[in-house]
Parts: sequence; C-alpha cells; structure tokens
Amino acid sequence: MFVDEIDVFVKGGDGGAGCVSFRREKYVPYGGPDGGDGGDGGSIWLEADPALTTLLDFHYRRHYHAERGTHGQGSNRHGASGADLVLRVPLGTVVADRATGEHLGDLTSAGERILAIRGARGGRGNARFATSTNRAPRRADLGRIGPERWLHLELKLLADVGVIGFPNAGKSTLVSRLSAARPKIADYPFTTLEPSLGIVRVDDDRSFVIADLPGLIPGAAEGKGLGLQFLRHTERTRVLLHMLDLDPQTGRDPIDDLQVIDRELAAYSAELAERPQIVVANKADLPDAAPNRERVERLCAESGQTLFVISAVTGNGLTDLVRGIAARLGSLATPVANGRASP
Repeated sequence: MFVDEIDVFVKGGDGGAGCVSFRREKYVPYGGPDGGDGGDGGSIWLEADPALTTLLDFHYRRHYHAERGTHGQGSNRHGASGADLVLRVPLGTVVADRATGEHLGDLTSAGERILAIRGARGGRGNARFATSTNRAPRRADLGRIGPERWLHLELKLLADVGVIGFPNAGKSTLVSRLSAARPKIADYPFTTLEPSLGIVRVDDDRSFVIADLPGLIPGAAEGKGLGLQFLRHTERTRVLLHMLDLDPQTGRDPIDDLQVIDRELAAYSAELAERPQIVVANKADLPDAAPNRERVERLCAESGQTLFVISAVTGNGLTDLVRGIAARLGSLATPVANGRASP
C-alpha cells in the first residue's frame, strides 16, 4: 500500500523532577543542600531516509512519545536526559503543523533532519536555591510536561523525470522498458494507482530517476480521477515526459490530449505549467498511427516543443529518448528544491 499523506501525533519527553536533599556526613555539620536537577526530556526528530518510498509505517502507528528525563538525586546527582526519538521518513516529505498549518520543513536530502517537537526541561534541585540568607532551601521544581502536537506529513516524490499523460498512453510500459521498475500494466484505464520509481542508466557515468505517475483526466486539478492525489508528485520532477497515444482506435485526439493535460497542470500550479517538457508520441508501430503522428510532429515543430516518436512495446526510439532526456537534464542547473526547478 502506498501512503503519501498522513497525520501523526508527537510528544516531547517530560522533564525529570528536581530533588530535595541535604548532605549528611559524620563530622560535616551543616552540610547544606545537595539535591540534583532532573534530566531534560527527549526530543523527536524527523530524518530523511532514501531507503523509504512511502509513509506506510505511520499508517500502523500514529502516536510517538519521546523518553522522559529521570529525577534528580542527592549528592548533587543530576537525572539523565531522555533519549531522542528519530522517525525516518522518505525523501521529499513535507512537514507541517496540523493545527496552524505552519510549514516546518522539507526533507529533500539523505540524512536531513527536522525537529518535530522539543523535550521539556527538567526541574531544579534544592541545591539551586541556596543563598546566603537561605542556606537550607526545602524547595525543588517538578519537571515540565513535554509539549505535544499533531503533524501533517505529505510526501512529494523526488524524481528527475515524471511521466504524465492520459490513462493507457503507455506510461507504465515505457518505465518498465527503461528501468527495472515493474509497474502494473493492463489494457484498462487507471491500472497505475500509485507512483512507481525506476532508475534509468544512460551510460557508465550518468543515470536518472523516472517516475510513472497515474493517468490524468480533464478536471484533475479539481480532484477528478486521481488528480489532486498525484499532481503533487509532479511538483518535484525536473522534467515532465508528456506521453501521447497515437492509436486511432482509442477515439481520442492526441493533440487535444496534450492541450487538456497542459491546462490541468496550469490550473493546479502556474509554476508547474512552466516546467520543462518533452513530448513523447507512443505506439508509432501501429499501422494506422501515421496520420496522428504527422499531426503531432507538425504541432511540435510549430510550437518548438521537443518530440520523440517511439514504440514502448517494440523498443523503437527508446535509445534516442534516453539520450534526449539526459541531455535535457544536463542543461538544468540544479535538481528541484521545494518544488522548483532552475532552468
């Protein structure tokens, strides 16, 4: 099961209580106070782990409590601080406070951390309260109660290339041919119900990550189909691979499909509409695909869009496509950070 959005409850560790104690030793009159401080409570951190691809672990456990600090003791022995709790999340996780909507951070690199909640301070022992006029204080602080809150975690997949298009355009077949990923492939719409990542090897020195995203339909930006659920994953891609179906038997117009999806991207995010695109015309091996192919080639030539004509089933044109993608990625300055690509 793929989980890309979830709420979790986090609570910092309680602080330990301070101690009221007095030094009592033979031949040491008026030993004075020696109560130690309580330990601080543990904090909770979120850490990006490249080995994870989903927030599924949080589906089974929603509440997390850090360890509390131990109480202070006599002889000026301070309590031990509670251990921090580290929760591992996938790369691309956006963290926000559920109640206020405050953006807390964006984990986009391996090992990057965000403080989810800080542990509470421990209480002061009575040795802290000794003064020249109060040499035997009988006062100590209780440890503070650890703060708590609900966090909203949202996963936006990090990929160099995102494959978009209408259902059954051949996106999953393309990803399975270019990488070791094995997305579900079938002859009915919406076979892809969750994103699938694969690594494409260009040569000995270059590779890129490709994401097979569920098919989009008109109204996706308003939530139709799987629209809003998966449009967020296109925000982190550096290049969009827009697949068109040249098969005339589908009854769809590939040029109209191109324009419809572009409108949905613009409706969801103006910035996303400006993301670099490569148009891929698929199923060119079909005997009746020539008219649609010519129309798409003419449109792309007029608009200046990069076009590759392929057959994901037979493999025709895939080598040129991989090289073209690598060249386009190489022309971009930096990977996407916070959903933005630098041209």
